[in-house]
Amino acid sequence: MSKSLQAIRGMNDILPEQTPLWRYFENTVARLLDNYGYKQIRMPIVEFTELFKRSIGEVTDIVEKEMYTFEDRNGDSLTLRPEGTAACVRAVLEHGLTGAGQPQKLWYIGPMFRHERPQKGRYRQFHQIGLEVFNIEGPDIDAELIVLTWRLWGLLGIRDAVKLELNSLGTSESRGRYKVALVEYLSAHLDKLDEDSQRRLKTNPLRVLDTKNADTQAVLVDAPKMADYLDDESRTHFEGLKARLDAAGIPFVINTKLVRGLDYYSKTVFEWVTDKLGAQGTVCAGGRYDGLVEQMGGKPTTGVGFAMGIERLILLLETLEQVPEEISRQVDVYLCAFGEAAELAALALSEQVRDQLPNLRLQVNAGAGSFKSQFKKADKSGALYALILGDDELAQQVIGFKPLRGQGEQQNIAFDALAAHLATCVVQG
Repeated sequence: MSKSLQAIRGMNDILPEQTPLWRYFENTVARLLDNYGYKQIRMPIVEFTELFKRSIGEVTDIVEKEMYTFEDRNGDSLTLRPEGTAACVRAVLEHGLTGAGQPQKLWYIGPMFRHERPQKGRYRQFHQIGLEVFNIEGPDIDAELIVLTWRLWGLLGIRDAVKLELNSLGTSESRGRYKVALVEYLSAHLDKLDEDSQRRLKTNPLRVLDTKNADTQAVLVDAPKMADYLDDESRTHFEGLKARLDAAGIPFVINTKLVRGLDYYSKTVFEWVTDKLGAQGTVCAGGRYDGLVEQMGGKPTTGVGFAMGIERLILLLETLEQVPEEISRQVDVYLCAFGEAAELAALALSEQVRDQLPNLRLQVNAGAGSFKSQFKKADKSGALYALILGDDELAQQVIGFKPLRGQGEQQNIAFDALAAHLATCVVQG
């Protein structure tokens, strides 16, 4: 027997009972970003591999171990995007969106791909919403990114479950001086470092700071601190950011070991973390990348952004039981029709109601069926009310109106009064 077809490990279907929560989350974010003046951009999911090598860094775990890379029929090396910033910068450069120092506030949504060991909250195809801002260099825009996420957590009802961690990586020059001091210190304790940290010490020493190995973390307690090597410009920028967060009443902690896993970050880095999801604690993270556009062939252009993991935030909403009850209901009203004449009238009447109440979720029974079977489908749909149309109702130009989820007797409503009645019962209540 042939092997049954199934999804690739770590790449999951999002089933119909799950999509209402996804749509609720995505729509909540989209409305918020509209209100803050961000414009959506959509990039391909496949890019030339060189893009990610140049932006993320060839000695990062993502490029070395995790990318889905393949050769196409033209012999070009292509990669499924592992993150969105590099692709967004490429699009901005290609289309001249930041020419003449023009500011851009952009956002995107879509799947990303990394070949990691699948576990709850970490998948090989995962989805992100990302924001990228170009040509605004002050700490005010860094603060805005954090403030709007704080507002989002409030809208979603999860503020009490997340914590903001901040750090500054300084400029490339100050970071270079810090790397020298860090490598010198860690080299003197080489035998106490885990194998992965020993490798990173040679390739990307800052990544040693976010190791999860307890022995290496013990060594890092007395390691040099990035804050002691910051240049004046970065220190002033960081103090300006903290002052703005204090003014907005947003609590934060300084995490001197926060470095992020991508080479292009400078100055501000931040993460929103939670202790409600086990090991997968980061739900949103980002920072500044003032040198990335120039590194990718553009003119000197400041940049700052973040990405939030949709799967993890969906999981957090479910874990905290912050899923609005109404989004699980996909039907407001279910119309049952009995007999061909009633079915024809139901079609016309339902479209008239939709014209008047475009937000009403009205489902008309399809496939005929007995009174019992149609009512069973109406109940299973989750609708609040059933509409009943048969020969008797049709003769009187009325339709039966029956509550399905609460108290109330069935009553007859005139055709021309139906939309107004539904507006009172469903749309407004």
